[in-house]
Amino acid sequence: MTTELRRLRNYINGEFRDAADGRTIDVVNPATGEVYATSPLSGQADVDAAMDAAAAAFPAWRDTTPAERQKALLKIADAFEARADELIAAESENTGKPLALTASEEIPPMVDQIRFFAGAARMLEGRSAGEYMEGMTSIVRREPVGVCAQVAPWNYPMMMAVWKFAPALAAGNTVVIKPSDTTPASTVLIAEIMDSILPKGVFNVLCGDRDTGRAMVEHPVPAMASITGSVRAGMQVAESAAKDVKRVHLELGGKAPVVVFEDTDIAKAVEDITVAGFFNAGQDCTAATRVLVQASIHDEFVSALAKAAADTKTGQPDDEDVLYGPLNNANQLKQVSGFIERLPAHAKVEAGGHQVGDKGYFYAPTVVSGLKQDDEIIQNEVFGPVITVQSFSDEAQALEWANGVEYALASSVWTKDHGRAMRMSKNLDFGCVWINTHIPLVAEMPHGGYKKSGYGKDLSAYGFEDYTRIKHVMTSLNS
Repeated sequence: MTTELRRLRNYINGEFRDAADGRTIDVVNPATGEVYATSPLSGQADVDAAMDAAAAAFPAWRDTTPAERQKALLKIADAFEARADELIAAESENTGKPLALTASEEIPPMVDQIRFFAGAARMLEGRSAGEYMEGMTSIVRREPVGVCAQVAPWNYPMMMAVWKFAPALAAGNTVVIKPSDTTPASTVLIAEIMDSILPKGVFNVLCGDRDTGRAMVEHPVPAMASITGSVRAGMQVAESAAKDVKRVHLELGGKAPVVVFEDTDIAKAVEDITVAGFFNAGQDCTAATRVLVQASIHDEFVSALAKAAADTKTGQPDDEDVLYGPLNNANQLKQVSGFIERLPAHAKVEAGGHQVGDKGYFYAPTVVSGLKQDDEIIQNEVFGPVITVQSFSDEAQALEWANGVEYALASSVWTKDHGRAMRMSKNLDFGCVWINTHIPLVAEMPHGGYKKSGYGKDLSAYGFEDYTRIKHVMTSLNS
């Protein structure tokens, strides 16, 4: 018996539609490796329709009061809570993530983040008016930028959609968002949930591939392009947006250093780093996957970390004992495997280093030691359940190696020495520094990096302001 595939559709101007030319993409469940749905492969006609809808809806949405936008976002947050089970199921089928962890680790922060930006909608203000020239009063207005073209990634499809649409809508913008071609299901469900809450055209979902995303960014309507994705994708977006000087918001890759000094509580550090490195199969740009350990405790630390990795489970979404599910797709499995296959002779695989099972895209929790600073696996983002370990001699070398990559998103320092923690946090060239922890995020604090990790902030008032523009208004007091 043949199981009928689920049919996902675009959401444009308050209507669910197939691609104008009828083209589709197969959507694969990474936990099984089997196709479970089709989604539209949107082309130029679909992009035009979505952009026209967002542009037409913008003036009215821009002119709503902050209180009205807050009310809408609070309704969205309530609706997410009410339909949490549907979101969890869609996201798990999208990604293969464990159901229990998706319920506990994604739904609550998503809802909280939407409510945060609902509150932020009522806090937009310019600096106080003043007379900076005789006979003239100046004021500063903060305004929405307009239509926002947004491209979300496949590692956290649901949550990254929230990070994008919530601040944009709160500030008074309208949105056209594209989920990854491998994970469209939860974003289409989000559109269904928001359908009865927002006016037509304010929020639109386009499914498709990288060409769809390129057409969105290059379209003349959007005033801003926002992407979470690879460095390569970010560079392409920045290049495309430059042709008509669009504002760009980029959250790209990471290679977070985890600097462990000899006074650290080894057992506690290993426990926390194991979770922060392997959670979501290491498919997190802030994952604790590049560990630097002081030489005096290196062997003990590696031994403990290897044992923790061996005790960590990956498996099917309904297994409550697993920490993470599969890699997202066959190409990602090939990429992660390739890093291990190309390891230099001086590297040692302490745990894992192989695919798990013959169904789906599962990879074992892996620890690799004996690495040098210029090794490929140290310099490039693996984006898989692989933790590397280097041995450093002193604080200066730790800092040099930590900063010695092209990424600059997140980092952590593990020490009981307050002064050392403060020195390291000052000198680490990363957008976030955690001390004696790694990976917690809160809606009130900014998330974003430097260098090839991109620019612009997600979350927080800083992320909210990224979706606004500043206007100076000067008026004569003598007229």
